[in-house]
Amino acid sequence: MNSEARDAQPQFITSHTNRSNSNGPSEPLIDSIDVDQIVISEKSSWKNLFAYMGPGFLVSIAYIDPGNFETDLQSGAQYKYELLWIILIASCAALVIQSLAAKLGVVTGKHLAEHCRAEYEKVPNFILWMLAELAVIACDIPEVIGTAFALNMLFKIPVWIGVLITGLSTLMLLLLQQYGVRKLELFISGLVFLMAACFFVELGYAKPNSSEVLRGLFVPSLKGNGATALAISLLGAMVMPHNLFLHSALVLSRKVPRSVRGIKEAITFYTLESAFALTIAFLINVSIISVSGAVCSSDTLDPQDQANCDDLDLNKASFLLKNVLGTWSSKLFAVALLASGQSSTITGTYAGQYVMQGFLDLRMKPWLRNLFTRTLAILPSLIVSVIGGSAAAGKLIIIASMILSFELPFALVPLLKFTSSNTKMGQYTNSVIITALTWIIGSFIMIINTYFLASSFTKLLIHSGLNTVAKVFAGIFGFLGLLIYVVAVLYLTFRKNRKSTQPLLQQSSDAELASVCSSDLPAEGTNGTLYHLPREDITSMQLPNGVPDKDPVLS
Repeated sequence: MNSEARDAQPQFITSHTNRSNSNGPSEPLIDSIDVDQIVISEKSSWKNLFAYMGPGFLVSIAYIDPGNFETDLQSGAQYKYELLWIILIASCAALVIQSLAAKLGVVTGKHLAEHCRAEYEKVPNFILWMLAELAVIACDIPEVIGTAFALNMLFKIPVWIGVLITGLSTLMLLLLQQYGVRKLELFISGLVFLMAACFFVELGYAKPNSSEVLRGLFVPSLKGNGATALAISLLGAMVMPHNLFLHSALVLSRKVPRSVRGIKEAITFYTLESAFALTIAFLINVSIISVSGAVCSSDTLDPQDQANCDDLDLNKASFLLKNVLGTWSSKLFAVALLASGQSSTITGTYAGQYVMQGFLDLRMKPWLRNLFTRTLAILPSLIVSVIGGSAAAGKLIIIASMILSFELPFALVPLLKFTSSNTKMGQYTNSVIITALTWIIGSFIMIINTYFLASSFTKLLIHSGLNTVAKVFAGIFGFLGLLIYVVAVLYLTFRKNRKSTQPLLQQSSDAELASVCSSDLPAEGTNGTLYHLPREDITSMQLPNGVPDKDPVLS
């Protein structure tokens, strides 16, 4: 291609392709797919950043979902601004971790779940899949309850009826897939900015003390076991395990030039996009905690409002804000919560798709996948909301967030192992600084989780009222479970990687091309330039493009 033609090449285009594939091992998982391909120009330019925009915003939704709202409100109400430093650390850690997930997908052309299936034996792989599915369900529970709370605030619908309504609401939003990946990404991004606007307005009403907010951000403090539990919930709500699978798959929807410069540019721009999206999410979380802390520490609260602050959940938060900050403030909170719940469920559905396809090589239609996950999330949410009301439903959100924190090492450790491996990443392996930093983050999460499990279980045994023999047996089984948890994480940590997945470059030899053709991934040539992305089996999960669906429900 001559220089004039290259200069005339657009920065990025959307092309529609239809390929009839054989059943060879190098072909995508499904046949005859119409795919919206976002093609990145080979010409280096900052304008390429706009082609990469999208996946980071879809991922950032998980950092501002109803689970975050619940934990943010409670930490602000109980500890004012003292736990803001957790949000800061978690946001910085999230940026590093999410950038590694994106890099894994860009460099290798496989997402995290596929790497796990290739690397681990059948039993560990199956256990990791079960844990990943549990994480998706645990993530969906706050979305269900949060959406039900939002409907209650806006239309006075009982919480348990709202839980049932959420079973169908997200299926309607999934129809956005018919209009292409860019429109879906723009819609999700619009919801993010809507939530940001809502909470910045709330922040203007509350007027928190700026010096106290800054002290909370930069001076770590954990006072008591309750603060530790909330800190774990904040970590679980901020750095979610299913997000790692999601981000490593979403980046496969772009057609990236397979050159050293092209791959490095993709990694850089995906990192910048994630940083921008996560910064907005960080500011939203800080706003929620600051609003909650400012309102609940106000000297003008009446006894009823003070009682609500002592046991604050998403539903009570609207009542509190309505009385203290005005009617419009309460409505803004409800709209932001509704937008958060619905958009989070869309991304959760995609994460569930990628987890199932990656670990089991099994695919479900998006609506069926959503119904499967949503049904499993609705059952505990419905039972708890009917029996215990909104207060119990709010506590279930905290429990779900804690479950996510405990499960995080089972997605984080494989990600760190894979991206630090020369046999998988080649020259794109993590630097020594990044490797050390990420393992420090992972170790911190493991230590705080283990400490909380051990201390909480000990406290539960002491105050359980059981006789001595029962306490001994309960203690043995409880700490045996804790030991299994620690040993499982250590197994993932110290097990050596055995599978090689070298990145494919434009200058690859015939032998390297042959090795790719023997894998599950497609390799394409266009105008003499070798591309490795997009993964058609990945983009087709998101984009049926309105064509008649010829695929079976399960394949």
